[in-house]
Amino acid sequence: MGRDRGAALILDQVILPATVIDQRRTQAFAWYNVLQDIGHAVGGLLAGLPAVLRGFGTGDIVSFRASVGLYALLMLVTAVLYLGLSPSVESKGGAPKTRVSPETRRALWRISSLFALDSLAGGFLTTALLTLFFYERFGVGEGVLGPLFFGARALNAVSHLGAAWLARRIGLVNTMVFTHIPSSLLLVTVAFAPDFTTAAILFLLREGLVEMDVPTRQSYVMAVVRPEERTLASGVTHLVRVGAWAVAPSFAGWFMTGWSLMTPLLAGSIMKIAYDVLLFAACRRTRLPEEG
Repeated sequence: MGRDRGAALILDQVILPATVIDQRRTQAFAWYNVLQDIGHAVGGLLAGLPAVLRGFGTGDIVSFRASVGLYALLMLVTAVLYLGLSPSVESKGGAPKTRVSPETRRALWRISSLFALDSLAGGFLTTALLTLFFYERFGVGEGVLGPLFFGARALNAVSHLGAAWLARRIGLVNTMVFTHIPSSLLLVTVAFAPDFTTAAILFLLREGLVEMDVPTRQSYVMAVVRPEERTLASGVTHLVRVGAWAVAPSFAGWFMTGWSLMTPLLAGSIMKIAYDVLLFAACRRTRLPEEG
């Protein structure tokens, strides 16, 4: 399924901070995302399943049906695993609130606006659109792109642990900003790469940095609100992110057909850099519990 999707993520983000002290909150989110990315990496390999099945003489339609069926089965397994959670995962700060304090409301307005911009930019850079870019620009199919995205997700997984380590030294906001901007600049170079090998190397370098803001962002949201406000805060920020992310692919497809294949990559990168600059300006002075 990947990351940053689905309603379960809202509750996952509320559960994790309640299981650790403030100083280990970011590390908990890092491991959470490591495991997600390991699954996403394996999913990237399984995306090549239709090509493998066709190699054994299976028709196109049957091979894709088998892949979708496997996806559905894996999601059912996930639902069964959730049944194993104990009542101890419930919030220790009292019943979740449906109304928040004025301070939390202001914080949510600020960070939700920023996250909307970041997610809108991310909608120009979905795996599907990147796959189309590589296919149309360099003529590579799923047999090559599956391993490429496997490598990308593996680098994402490793980078989460690096983000937790870096956040302990320079803070959550600095980690988000100073790893995200280089990743956006690397994506710009992918758009202008002369061949697939160069583009793949640059893309993998970008993937080693681009997700370092994920555990730090999740940890930051949970740090700036009270425990009993976390469910609402997680829901609001997630809804904003998914809503903005859903809008962008329509424009990205129009840009690709009406302008150039590289236009979504450039637009997404520019918006992400703008998000980083605004995030740093708005949040750099925020004092978090683990930061003194």
